Amino acid sequence: MTTPPAGISEADWASTPVGVRAGFLEVLAQLQRQQQENDQLRAQLTDLATELASLRERIGRNSRNSSKPPSSDGTGFKPPTRCKGTGRKRGGQQGHPGAGPELLPIARVDEVLEHHPDACRRCGTLLQGEDAEPLRHQVIEIPPISPVVIEHRLHRLVCPCCSTSTCAELPADVEPSRYGPRLSGLVGLLGSAFPLSFGRTQALLDQLLGVEISRGAIATIRARLSAALQQAVEEALEVARQQPVAYVDETGAPTGNADGCNPAGRRGWQWVMVTPLVTVFLQGLSRSSAAAMELLGHTFAGIVVSDRFSAYNHLPVEQRQLCWAHLIRDLAAIAERQGASREIGAQMLALQQHLFAHWHQWKSGAIDRPQLLHRCHPLRLAFEATLQRVVDLGCERGEQTPWAQTVRTCRQLLQRKQALWTFLETPGIEPTNNAAERALRQSVIHRKISHGVQSSGGAICRSRLLTVTATLRQQGRDVWQFLEQAWIAHRLGGVMPSLVPDR
Repeated sequence: MTTPPAGISEADWASTPVGVRAGFLEVLAQLQRQQQENDQLRAQLTDLATELASLRERIGRNSRNSSKPPSSDGTGFKPPTRCKGTGRKRGGQQGHPGAGPELLPIARVDEVLEHHPDACRRCGTLLQGEDAEPLRHQVIEIPPISPVVIEHRLHRLVCPCCSTSTCAELPADVEPSRYGPRLSGLVGLLGSAFPLSFGRTQALLDQLLGVEISRGAIATIRARLSAALQQAVEEALEVARQQPVAYVDETGAPTGNADGCNPAGRRGWQWVMVTPLVTVFLQGLSRSSAAAMELLGHTFAGIVVSDRFSAYNHLPVEQRQLCWAHLIRDLAAIAERQGASREIGAQMLALQQHLFAHWHQWKSGAIDRPQLLHRCHPLRLAFEATLQRVVDLGCERGEQTPWAQTVRTCRQLLQRKQALWTFLETPGIEPTNNAAERALRQSVIHRKISHGVQSSGGAICRSRLLTVTATLRQQGRDVWQFLEQAWIAHRLGGVMPSLVPDR
């Protein structure tokens, strides 16, 4: 090597013996190799630390810091304490009058039996008369249930003149299938409001009513109900798209390929839109923006309350309210990370708690809306400033560390910060989409019981039955009666009952 190493002049290097120069160069090369090895080990250590932090966060995910359902938390998970203990025992306290069993009105009582004491319990004197306000004790019992079976016999007679045989026809008002409208409505009810599998539906009808029915007959009845409900559900969907606010969510809904409509074996998704008037379900094979637009329509002008899922990003930010229930779980996940994320997450959680303390005060009537807006304004500024501070600190492109995850979450929130506060700016908007999540709970239970549907027709039937059930429960109306009326109207061409009030 003729060129001297860095830091050594050419004169000094030239005067150095050749053997010393060779030893020096060997030591220098060894140091360079060790430096390279240290750099590699340091990079590996950083990658392992990042992976360990990611695995710890994944293992620590629960219903409080992620979108996992509470049922996945396990038996060892302790739910958060909602209030401080008072030291009192659970249940009614001493001196509490209690409500007692609620008595049914006299109009619903089938039989009244009067009981009089014969003699005084102290001296034995015979007693007569009536008590103006006797103690009332009601016993509610269910009589043996037996289905009403009407047999129609169609006689075939032979003409004595031309020997032609003629068979009688069923009257127009007689149900052509084996199962009447009310029983058919019950079969639909047991698949929606009470999400029973086909086997359990069979068992219940057999044990309760003494009616034996096959799985194929159950499927046929529900398919006919689906056709009967088409008009009412389409009308409800159009009305929902005209509402000023919609709470929207989606969940997985396995869909089979029995009819050849899902050859790729795609998972399937159940969408729901909850509005002040109606609740509508749609099931499809996509979780994309196109599926969200199919539910909301292309001209929806109201406010959409949802999580931060990208399928809703086609909506203007002015038409959105991001769900704070989801956001709180994201903030909890940030607060459970190490380093600066922990401090940032704790700060934003504290701001959120103050924000919702004021919100609940307004909901209870303790403060009016101007006071709510005045108290929440500094919290809003502080929250957005914290998001901006995290984004300004930034992270390396492609970095997968916990801090990088925190930066990405804050950047996403900052991009749609206006959608965080729509509930303050627009009256009538809730800060969470809990209404949609509650509506989807019935669908999730049905999925866990039946493991999904086997065809697109089954998916349509399931969505229509869920729409009817959720909407009528929302309105306090009788689901069974509605299904019976829809069945009769569809078969006889009568007026179809509506899911929209006052129609």
